[in-house]
Amino acid sequence: MLTKAPRGTKDVLPSESYKWQYVENLMREICEFYGYKEIRTPGFEHTELFLRGVGESTDIVRKEMYTFNDRSGRSITLKAEGTSPAVRAFIEHGLYAETQPTKLYYITPVYRYEKPQAGRLREHHQFGVEIFGAKSASADAEVISIAMTLLKKLGLNNLELRINSVGCPVCRKNYNKVLKEFLKEHLDELCDDCKVRYEVNPLRVLDCKVESCRRVTGEAPLITDYLCDDCRNHFEELKKYLDAMGYNYIVDPRIVRGLDYYTKTAFEIISKDIGAQGTVCGGGRYDGLIEEIGGPSMPGVGFGMGIERLLLTLEQNGIEITKPEGPDLFIAYIGDEAKLFTFTLANKLRFNGLKVEIDHMERSLKAQMKYANKLNAKFAVVIGEEELESKKVKLKNMATGEETEILIDEIEKAIKN
Repeated sequence: MLTKAPRGTKDVLPSESYKWQYVENLMREICEFYGYKEIRTPGFEHTELFLRGVGESTDIVRKEMYTFNDRSGRSITLKAEGTSPAVRAFIEHGLYAETQPTKLYYITPVYRYEKPQAGRLREHHQFGVEIFGAKSASADAEVISIAMTLLKKLGLNNLELRINSVGCPVCRKNYNKVLKEFLKEHLDELCDDCKVRYEVNPLRVLDCKVESCRRVTGEAPLITDYLCDDCRNHFEELKKYLDAMGYNYIVDPRIVRGLDYYTKTAFEIISKDIGAQGTVCGGGRYDGLIEEIGGPSMPGVGFGMGIERLLLTLEQNGIEITKPEGPDLFIAYIGDEAKLFTFTLANKLRFNGLKVEIDHMERSLKAQMKYANKLNAKFAVVIGEEELESKKVKLKNMATGEETEILIDEIEKAIKN
């Protein structure tokens, strides 16, 4: 056990971490284009935040949260999703008093106790964006555009954008009555979880993945037929913005998302190349969440995207992320005096912007040069007693084998040129 990671967690080794760095850098770059700034929230929060924010009827709260009492007896929960902590920070630090909207993004680990499967781990990592203070459907369209832009820049094309409106507390109340009347005739066909949802939040029955429940809800009344004028107009506005940007979409009344805080817009982006677990991004609007958690009445909209699942989708689409290049220079040495000189020279060159490697394993000169090849170094030099005296080295181009004699002080200039 000591040398095995806990079930549902995974080490990211150097042979894979460059892929994470590439994807995360692209996420940050795109958010910068759209004017979103990074927020970093703690790895754990007071449990009440998720109970009130995510909703007590959700699977996350009922089954999946890592919750414990700390030494002072306070109930603490590891971060289960990214939106509620961002809202808590927005309220705590008075960001609502600043010029709106507030546009945030985060790249963070989240924790869910569930059965580990492809692209879904107990500790996984989430990229999310949130925009607070904007009630216009243009904000909904913007966060969808961020997600689509990222996926397209990564080379993913076999995607499907699905949208829905889950209404607001006013029209959803009427729809819940109609839905409960329908489901009442099919209670024996629902799974045990959905029998609980029927009582607490019947809308969430539509999100169930159990086949018997899906058969039942396939005939259920559509929430889009019960929207109030405000929610209907908002949904039509969203469609206009998506049409204007040229995004194809499908209106899917099944999409309600797995969190209780959604209002109006709910959306998912599906990859058709990852099998049953095809959702690579999901999000929507949550106009009552900020007030529910204790802040002013302000709207919000955002999305979350699992990074593990995204990387799996890239792999299944045959999209390769280029490995980083090798060092600019490998400095081999002969003798102790040369090693000391090489060590200090490498440090100086690194400080000035070059990637430099040296040998720490006391290899022979021949073995050092083999090591330089394995590292895929662009250039190499050998420093021994003769080079220390003459202050000259032969700079070898490792790709062509060509050698050029230069002064040691000119190494940096020669490589940069």
